[in-house]
Amino acid sequence: MKKVVIAIDSFKGCLPSAEAGKAAAEGIRSVFPKCEILSLPIADGGEGMLDVLIAATNGREVQISAHNPLMEWHDTYYGISEDGKTAFIEMASISGLPLVPPEKRNPMLTTSYGTGELIRDALERGCRNFIIGIGGSATNDAGLGMLQALGFRFLDKEGKILETGNGKILMEVASIDTSFVHPDLRTSHFTVACDVQNPFYGLEGAAYIFAPQKGAD
Repeated sequence: MKKVVIAIDSFKGCLPSAEAGKAAAEGIRSVFPKCEILSLPIADGGEGMLDVLIAATNGREVQISAHNPLMEWHDTYYGISEDGKTAFIEMASISGLPLVPPEKRNPMLTTSYGTGELIRDALERGCRNFIIGIGGSATNDAGLGMLQALGFRFLDKEGKILETGNGKILMEVASIDTSFVHPDLRTSHFTVACDVQNPFYGLEGAAYIFAPQKGAD
């Protein structure tokens, strides 16, 4: 055997893509010591995507504190490409299931607010292109929390501003106030990375299919 290409996704919750590739390479070399091995870390939009994109663009990590799905402060990071124009955000790193104990998982109460905080921080650092991996989230709030962190305000039918976005307030939204939206959003471009094509609702919808893993009955 002359050459092997290794491209292994992360093992959720236990082994990053790069480490899985390294382990496979060691095994191959033990049998074929002269074999050329090309190991490529990969990701599908969930955990591990961030490290893959930072490595691929010779980028850097940005350390930040933001709110987790239960609105508790949590230390995390996102990535910025070498040219400083593109931000890489992994929703799982701040709004993810691993940050919520199983007994507290409830998509009626969890929020994507922290993801919005990461986007806002990147906007203020000059990023205008975003790649956001949405896999592994603990939320089902339609992004309301994320949008609130970026200045959107959601009002009920009486015109009162609703609390921090979560699944519970979706049915209460009657109007949206964009007066305070972060101005740099207008010149920004977003790419969502995921490996599914479910619509939002219905029997094949994201809420019906994925909310149970986030704690829904």
